[in-house]
Formats: sequence, C-alpha cells, structure tokens
Amino acid sequence: MILYVAILETTDSKKDDEILDVHKAYLQKLIDEGKIFAKGPFTDHSGGLVIYKADSYEEAKRMAENDPAILEKSRKLTLKEWRSNIE
Repeated sequence: MILYVAILETTDSKKDDEILDVHKAYLQKLIDEGKIFAKGPFTDHSGGLVIYKADSYEEAKRMAENDPAILEKSRKLTLKEWRSNIE
C-alpha cells in the first residue's frame, strides 16, 4: 500500500464552513474503510491535510476528488505520493 498526501487549501471559507460536517463524514467513512492513515486541519486555519492509503495514484485521486470540500470548490487540492521514513 502506498501513501498519498492531499493538501486541501481553503479557497472559500464561507462555503467551507457550510460543508464542514459533510466533509468530516466523508473522511470518517474512509477511515472506517481503512483508507486514511492520518488527517487534520492546519493550525493557521488555511486548510488541512489527509494522508490516504491507496493501491495507486488513481485510487487516491478518486478519493481526494470526491471529498465534498473539493466537489464544492471550497478547497484546492494538491496530491502527492509520499513515503514515510519511519518503520
């Protein structure tokens, strides 16, 4: 399994506040499925980070792009493959 980091930069704070509960519910569903390694907001309130566990970039991209924050365009997505050096 490969890890992918999604940086979700807030672009529309008002809309982001409106969809926050749906965004959190979406991520919780993926946590329950074992598809998220870590997640959380940036302390400067500029957005957040999700580390997906996926078999391919395409799978991670599909999960990230189906996040309500991306679908509703309240956040901008940057997705990168990531390797942890901690074993």
